[in-house]
Amino acid sequence: MSSISLIGLGGMARAIAARAVESGNAVEVTGRDQAKARDLAAALGGGATAGTFGTAPAGDIVILAVPYASAAQVLAQYGDALAGKVVIDISNTFNADATALVTPDGTSGAQEIAKAVPASAHVVKAFNTVFGHILAQGGPLDVLLAGDDAQAKTSVSTLIEALGLRPLDAGDLAAAHWLEAAGPLLMGLAGHGAGFNISISVNVPD
Repeated sequence: MSSISLIGLGGMARAIAARAVESGNAVEVTGRDQAKARDLAAALGGGATAGTFGTAPAGDIVILAVPYASAAQVLAQYGDALAGKVVIDISNTFNADATALVTPDGTSGAQEIAKAVPASAHVVKAFNTVFGHILAQGGPLDVLLAGDDAQAKTSVSTLIEALGLRPLDAGDLAAAHWLEAAGPLLMGLAGHGAGFNISISVNVPD
């Protein structure tokens, strides 16, 4: 089982934390609002704890579950407290009307986040291609991931499998650009007839 700390208290953080607790992982939830973090930990049960925002996370895997626009500020507050951690970036980087990415061509939000964490931390992009409310419904889903460190990706893949999901490795961290491009794609599909009860699935023939 994995030891997980989540930074952020939104819907995705709650959905991931709930599945993590259900599968027996040690879970710490953290946010700027300490009272909300304590309330979420109590609601999750299973020994979930509330951490203190800005201090060293208890988990070996840290899930950065904050909007991309605030990621740099949050990471600056944590600084060296993230040294040696596997950091999962779940953010989407599309603009307000979900028609384009806010990151420049040739890079990604995950790559920018990797520049902002300590050199000994390893960033893995994952979960951004799954809607939070779909994740919260339970059941199997495909989770696409990307990262530069093989051991970090193995740790994240093991966690994803523990949550009852299927990890699919899309390549190195540069591939996060294309995973983030799936955000506008999903929003476009949802807004043009498919609705929001959708997910990306990959058919892997035997």
